[in-house]
Amino acid sequence: MSLAYDHSDWPQTLAARLDAELRHAHPRTVLEAAVAALGDKLALVSSFGAESAVLLHLAAQVKPDMPVLFLDTGMLFGQTLDYRRQLASQLGLTAVRDLRPAYQDLAVADPEAKLWQTDTDACCEVRKVLPLDRALAGFDGWITGRKRFQGGSRLSMAVVEQADHQIKFNPLANWGKADLDAYVAEYALPAHPLVAQGFPSIGCWPCTKPVEAGQDERSGRWAGSDKTECGIHVARAPGTVEDVGGGI
Repeated sequence: MSLAYDHSDWPQTLAARLDAELRHAHPRTVLEAAVAALGDKLALVSSFGAESAVLLHLAAQVKPDMPVLFLDTGMLFGQTLDYRRQLASQLGLTAVRDLRPAYQDLAVADPEAKLWQTDTDACCEVRKVLPLDRALAGFDGWITGRKRFQGGSRLSMAVVEQADHQIKFNPLANWGKADLDAYVAEYALPAHPLVAQGFPSIGCWPCTKPVEAGQDERSGRWAGSDKTECGIHVARAPGTVEDVGGGI
């Protein structure tokens, strides 16, 4: 498999071609191909959540100075913030960037930090979608930790896909829980502290609940609602995402 690509068919055809070559590849091979294709125009987006250690460890082996974008929404569990610092240091990731909501956006849309109580979609937009959109503007592609076994819209996702004007890589798409657990055990990776307390998927504290044994691992996210994604992995038409306080 060739790992050198030009951008003459950017991005839709290139994404399809990469997916055809990588759809059954080991996650490390996917990461190596992503770096070979996009170089410094590639970022990894991580929540430093329940299963994040596997992808971050793989990335550290391939390119430890890869930009890692971490969305600090202002409503994360304290354990997540501690885990982010611990894991980045342990793995030798040297380019973790903390992304925070813009002060102006919060002042306009969520001045009392209570938006999550009335409109979770709008809260995610201000605290996650907009900060990430701004940060990704300087990149040609990004890497996610999504897996098909997580269900919902993720069941049919490709290993490599077009995402608006960028290419999105999902190296762990094919891996199941057993694969992740085996990798964690092989490299003795530390678990997020909330996993032992019944949180198999971890987001912001107001919208994340523990999960009972046998339930879908993401059932604790926005429990009691139809919402299954925060919005950063939802396709949007060009021009539909705007800065709360003005244009991006």
